[in-house]
Amino acid sequence: MAATDPDPFPRLLRGLLRPLVRTLIARGVTAPAFYRLLKRVYVEVAHEDFRIGEAEPTDSRVSLLTGVHRRDVRSFLEEGDGGWEESRRKSATFATVLGQWLAREEYTAEDGSPLALARSGDAEPNFETLVRSINTDIRPRTVLDELIRQGLVLEGEDGQLRVSYAAVAGPGTDEGKLVFFAANVGDHLAAASENLLSDAPPFYERAVFYTRLTSTSLDGIEASARDKAQAMLEEINRDAASAQKADRSQDDNTGRFRLGVYFYREAGSGAAPDDTRPVGATDDGD
Repeated sequence: MAATDPDPFPRLLRGLLRPLVRTLIARGVTAPAFYRLLKRVYVEVAHEDFRIGEAEPTDSRVSLLTGVHRRDVRSFLEEGDGGWEESRRKSATFATVLGQWLAREEYTAEDGSPLALARSGDAEPNFETLVRSINTDIRPRTVLDELIRQGLVLEGEDGQLRVSYAAVAGPGTDEGKLVFFAANVGDHLAAASENLLSDAPPFYERAVFYTRLTSTSLDGIEASARDKAQAMLEEINRDAASAQKADRSQDDNTGRFRLGVYFYREAGSGAAPDDTRPVGATDDGD
């Protein structure tokens, strides 16, 4: 009789890490480099999230919680990560400009599609007015140049600016992709972790999954999922933009949310030939 696994979490963690490790290897990140990064994240999380009251934990406490040597604890805490924060802020600004362009009534047509905009000028709406309504600390020309460089905004021969399909599909540069990879996967994992650690799952988390499907069936289901998910995201974007505008004058407007949708498929992942049970289901989470 096989021995019962006293703690299945480390075994399950291997499965969770496999796609991440595949990405690390593809990006040229070696195991030693990842170990150092992992130790740093351990230190940052213990320092920020495992405090007793309001006092910052001592280096000794962080070392005890994480197993990282005190010398490394101090070194990691002193390094900081300004470069990443700057990339995150830039990507957030670009995403906000596009999101508002797709959501606000004054920047959309009756059918909900984004209007073509002039760069600036007396006629409104225009791109400069849009950017300045979001962030007065950054020049509209700087934002526009980067959006055009990434292929997210196109300038026609008539001088009008239009949102490209790429803006809906996602960021076009490697830096932008990395920022959104970290933000999207990070928030999904944060929600899933809270649900795992809580008696009553606080976040909505659902998935539908089936096996024993042909490539043709998968193509049709994926196309349907893309259309329906895109429509839902655009509707939520409009709702959130309206709520943000109404909340602008409130003192407690410090909250944020991220709603993500994904579709994953692979060939040859169906159930074993002798398994004839129904396999369609929805995951837990609330």
